[in-house]
Amino acid sequence: MCWVYLVECSDKTYYCGATKNIVRRIDLHNAGKGAKYTKSRRPVKLVWSKECGSYQEALKEEWKVKHLNRKEKEALVNN
Repeated sequence: MCWVYLVECSDKTYYCGATKNIVRRIDLHNAGKGAKYTKSRRPVKLVWSKECGSYQEALKEEWKVKHLNRKEKEALVNN
């Protein structure tokens, strides 16, 4: 089981990623070891996730989400 996810950072920006273990990944972000972008924007809060059948599928979905504008990401979070 793999996931694509969206977290809201402390500065209200969004970060999107893909992982095989979503709980561990969010913990890593909050420990400052998840990604360079989130390291200085802690704590992060999981606001959206989607289960994918494979890591390859999760990466494709991540690419799509990363190319959404802020308004589209907010719509994703709110639905």
